[in-house]
Amino acid sequence: MAELPGLSDEERAIYEWQSWVAGFGEAGQRRLKAATVLVSRCGGVGGTLAHHLVAAGVGRLVIAHAGNLRLNDLNRQLLMSHAGVGQPRSNQAVERLRAFNPHVEIVPVAENINEANVDRLVGQVNLVASCAPLFQERLLLNRAAVSQRKPLVDCAMYELEAQLTTIVPGQGPCLACLYPQEPAAWKRRFPVFGAVAGTIASLGAIEAIKLLAGLGEPLIGKMLICDLAAMSFRKVQTRRDPLCPACRDL
Repeated sequence: MAELPGLSDEERAIYEWQSWVAGFGEAGQRRLKAATVLVSRCGGVGGTLAHHLVAAGVGRLVIAHAGNLRLNDLNRQLLMSHAGVGQPRSNQAVERLRAFNPHVEIVPVAENINEANVDRLVGQVNLVASCAPLFQERLLLNRAAVSQRKPLVDCAMYELEAQLTTIVPGQGPCLACLYPQEPAAWKRRFPVFGAVAGTIASLGAIEAIKLLAGLGEPLIGKMLICDLAAMSFRKVQTRRDPLCPACRDL
């Protein structure tokens, strides 16, 4: 195993309070610094998740998101600004994140995940955070993560509901086990409060931190389902499909 990077005095000061978390310490912080994470989309979910990972000191983020900011993005995309309407989202996200923590390397990719880029992008990272609204992207990320044996944290939400699961290839079901086909009724645009997107983003960020730092118990083989209208949270067991084309050979 490669030696973990050291921490500067400034980094120790920035991350001091989280270093007090039991089982984390400086070793956990150095693991975060050594890690690279791919975040698919930097909107309401992905942008907030990326912000938490940068705050926590993950060493390198690759952020993939195509297109320019629209006015109707601003109720949830907290890395953006009114001044940036009509400009590329990925550039704005990178500028905000670099200003927030200059110790983290941020790599913008002005593309959404697709067949042509998914294997290359997943190949550059240690962990994937899937925050895309479309099942096509999420299933592409799942396929690449499973084939490359990379852990994946999948975050999703709709109206006042949200769900989160963690895929570790060979240790539990993958996303294709749960969704063998893209749901026919799913649309690109859907009702959303920024606070709901931010809730599942924060939970997804701590899942990623746990996996990278070897902390706590990740949601492998489980899905967290949140109903924020009723403020109810429950975990359900998920099952591996032995015939799943993505992970059956693991």
